[in-house]
Amino acid sequence: MFEKFTTFDLERDGVRLHGRIGGRGAPLLLLHGHPQTHANWHRVAPRLAEQFTVVLLDLRGYGDSGRPPADPAHLRHSKREMALDALFAMRAHGFERFGVLAHDRGARVAHRLAVDHPQAVERLLLLDIAPTLAMYQNTTEVFARAYWHWFFLIQPPPLPEALIESDPRRYLHSVMGGRHAGLAPFTPEAMAEYERCAAIPGTAEAVCEDYRASATIDLDHDRADIAAGRRLVQPLRVLWGAEGAVGRCFDVLALWRARAERVEGAALPCGHYIPEEAPAELLADALSFFNANRGSET
Repeated sequence: MFEKFTTFDLERDGVRLHGRIGGRGAPLLLLHGHPQTHANWHRVAPRLAEQFTVVLLDLRGYGDSGRPPADPAHLRHSKREMALDALFAMRAHGFERFGVLAHDRGARVAHRLAVDHPQAVERLLLLDIAPTLAMYQNTTEVFARAYWHWFFLIQPPPLPEALIESDPRRYLHSVMGGRHAGLAPFTPEAMAEYERCAAIPGTAEAVCEDYRASATIDLDHDRADIAAGRRLVQPLRVLWGAEGAVGRCFDVLALWRARAERVEGAALPCGHYIPEEAPAELLADALSFFNANRGSET
C-alpha cells in the first residue's frame, strides 16, 4: 500500500514509535484514528507525497507502535503524551515546523499538539471530530448509541479488555462496520492490517487506556486551556462526514470557533472514515489547504 515510503522505528522514553516517510517538499504529519493504524491513509498518502514529505505515524497503543503499561492517572495514554510522540518523530526527521492532517483519535492528538506546541504546527486539518470536552458535555442519547465504544472502553479494567481480547476481530468489525457505510470502504489489504494489529498482545489495554485518558486527564488539560484562555492559533480546517454522527449531533464549526482563532470547514459526502470513504474529496481539500501559503508547486 506504501511502496514508495520508507519504514522507520524510533524509541521515546522506552516506547517504540513506528511509521513511514516518503515524498518531497514541506513536511506533513498524518495521524490515524481508532481502531485503525497508519494504513488508513493508503488512498491519500501517495498523492500527498507528490507535493509534501509525508510522515505516517502509528499512535502508541495502535499499529506497530509500542503499548506502554497502564498507569492509575492514564498519563501514559494522554493526548499530551501522544502529542510528544508525534513531535519527537517529526524532529527525528529534521522537521521543526510542519502541517498536520489527522482523523478521529489522531485528530485529538493533533489538537493537543497544536495547543501545547504552537511553534511546531503550521496548519491543522482535522477530520470528523469536535473538541473532546464539548462532545462529552453535549452527549445525547443519539450520540451515545452511535459512539457506544466511548462509554464501553472507559469502564474499569479488566472487563472491556477481556471482552475485546476474546475476539479482537469481532470488536474491530463491530466498531468499523456499525457506521454509515459498513465495511465496504475498507480494502482487504487495509482490513488485514487492522485485524493483525488488533490482535497484538496489549492492544486491548492500550485502546481502553486511550479512551480512559480522554475521559479524565485529557479533559483536565482541556479545562486548563479554557481557564487560561489558550486557543488554537494556527489556521484550522475541519471536515466531517455528512452521514456521520459528529455532524448530526454537534454544531462542529461553532464548537471549534470557541477553541480556535481561525476556523473554516465543511461536510463531505461520506460517513466517519473520510480517508477511505471520500479520498478524492479529501485530497482536493487537503492540497488546497496545505498549499495555501506556498502555491501549488512544492
